Amino acid sequence: MAGVAAPGKSLLNTDEAGQRLRKARERLGLTFRAVADASQRIAEKRGNEEYSIGLSRLSEIENNGTLPTIYRLYALSTIYRLDFLEVLSWYGVNLADQPGDAQTREIEQTHSIHYSTMGFGEIQAPLSLDPGVDLTKTTFLSRVITRWGALPLHLLNSADARRKRYAVVGSEDWSMHPILQPGSLLVINESSRVMNNGWTNEWDRPIYFLETRDGWLCGWCHLDRDRLVVMFHPSSAEPPQVFLYPNDIEIIGQVVAVATTFETSRRRRNRPSDAG
Repeated sequence: MAGVAAPGKSLLNTDEAGQRLRKARERLGLTFRAVADASQRIAEKRGNEEYSIGLSRLSEIENNGTLPTIYRLYALSTIYRLDFLEVLSWYGVNLADQPGDAQTREIEQTHSIHYSTMGFGEIQAPLSLDPGVDLTKTTFLSRVITRWGALPLHLLNSADARRKRYAVVGSEDWSMHPILQPGSLLVINESSRVMNNGWTNEWDRPIYFLETRDGWLCGWCHLDRDRLVVMFHPSSAEPPQVFLYPNDIEIIGQVVAVATTFETSRRRRNRPSDAG
């Protein structure tokens, strides 16, 4: 069958890739119908029905290891806010391997090369938010945010840029307000090290971005052996949460930069802590 990994084929692990896509969908709280509808809107925008993903096909991709077409893989990556190149790597395609693989056949004539991994040129890809994604919840953007606007690709080749991750605070996530405003863009330095002390006030205390079984969190942390306590700003009235570490929670890294908005029209006026 076209698009399905052949039995016993070892080059791809389409079952595992399908499970990763399912996990990404579930973390955003999207149903099959929501994904199908979003993909149809992408297909209509692009004028190409190949981007559209039916309910049965989506189920086959997630549960049966069906290999999606490049159009459908693009649609899923876009809807789930995943880095397309990373999703390609789940299916065994790593563009960083192109220069090395090209050496298997020498070209005698002088020629130019156009691998995107060389880092020349610009990308023009402002991020547009598709309906169906719940931005009231904190969402992990990773490298997708680097695709906003025109950006010289060579800037992405630095080791420093590769160590950074990106996330956005949900529009209804007030757990670290006023330090982190809802809707803020976060830059995260990848590290699993938790500092239990060494700060003088709440603004100096490190804030961590964390992945749990139910989604993502931002908060202060205290690690005591296999117990990780996640604490939120007192103004949020959110109680601390305790997790078994590393079984039930993963530390993505420390928040090192924040881009936020001061538009008062985007601030919720009646938060639970304001009612009292």
